[in-house]
Amino acid sequence: MFRQFQPGLIAVVFVALNCSLQCMGQSQQQTPVPGQEQDPTISSSQTADQRLPGSINGTVVDQTGAVVSGAQVKLSSEERSQNQEVLSGTDGQFFFPKVAPGAFQLTITSARFAMQTFAGTLHSGEVDTIPQIALPVATDVTEVQVGLPRVEVAEEQLKVEEKQRILGAIPNFYVSYVPDAVALTSKEKFKLAWKTVIDPVTLLMVAGSAGVEQWQNHFNEYGQGAQGFAKRFGAGYADTVSGTLIGGAILPSLLKQDPRYFYKGTGSVPSRFLYAMANSVICKGDNGRWQPGYSNILGSLAAGGISNIYYPGNDRNGAELTFENAAIGIGTSAATNVLQEFVIRKLTPKAPKHD
Repeated sequence: MFRQFQPGLIAVVFVALNCSLQCMGQSQQQTPVPGQEQDPTISSSQTADQRLPGSINGTVVDQTGAVVSGAQVKLSSEERSQNQEVLSGTDGQFFFPKVAPGAFQLTITSARFAMQTFAGTLHSGEVDTIPQIALPVATDVTEVQVGLPRVEVAEEQLKVEEKQRILGAIPNFYVSYVPDAVALTSKEKFKLAWKTVIDPVTLLMVAGSAGVEQWQNHFNEYGQGAQGFAKRFGAGYADTVSGTLIGGAILPSLLKQDPRYFYKGTGSVPSRFLYAMANSVICKGDNGRWQPGYSNILGSLAAGGISNIYYPGNDRNGAELTFENAAIGIGTSAATNVLQEFVIRKLTPKAPKHD
């Protein structure tokens, strides 16, 4: 009988042993490890999802709904390592990838607009699309104008003046049709003077004056013929060079004065006439203020004094002639200014329009 029931007994023992081992395994799995207790209502997969980064995107517009490009969008969160800054694109959109979940704040700034903020909470793995953020117009705007340095502005204005010619031929360089033109540097004053004295039209005008003097036998000690014409031309050109360089470059550079005539173009006829006459004895300083025209007056005296060196002895009258020529020079300057104010502007095709 023992042999007959032995297989069944072995089977029962095997089943009982297997059940005991399964119970022990379940008991070991349910035993918590010290220091790693967790809420039984939260699974391990849910804990992993809470750490997934998300993203934030949106569009910046103005109060009319037009997109604002180039706006600075700053993301601030509890984790400082997540702080980011981007600029809105040409379509006004911005995008922050890989943002840690949690509370955040957006700060939007742009020129001519008031600062705008937006706060929210990003959930795990969320793609947060923010509604359009409208920027209000700033009530107090500080405008900063960025332009060329004054030296470069003066150079550009000088290039325009160097193209000014009466009837398209006669130099009209020493007139500014820009009332608030930038003061010339010393280099630019010498450049303008030199361009004037070497201009072909200037040489032709001196030659014409020398021809008239020879025809009238003025400065008869010079004689006639080619030699006499050359002497008269040399004396006249020396007057032009000395007067232009001294009164238009050397003294204006030393005394910080502007040698140009500033076209007025507005106001009544009497006021413009008096303005033109006064500019023969006053001038604008490099500081923009009106002051006595020492450069023009002293330049005429200096040029007259130098002329005594090369003019014939019979035509030299010393100081008397020098002051007489200076007075004539001032009167000529006044008459020229009146013509500049009322006539020459209309005969100068490339002069800029007066505002």
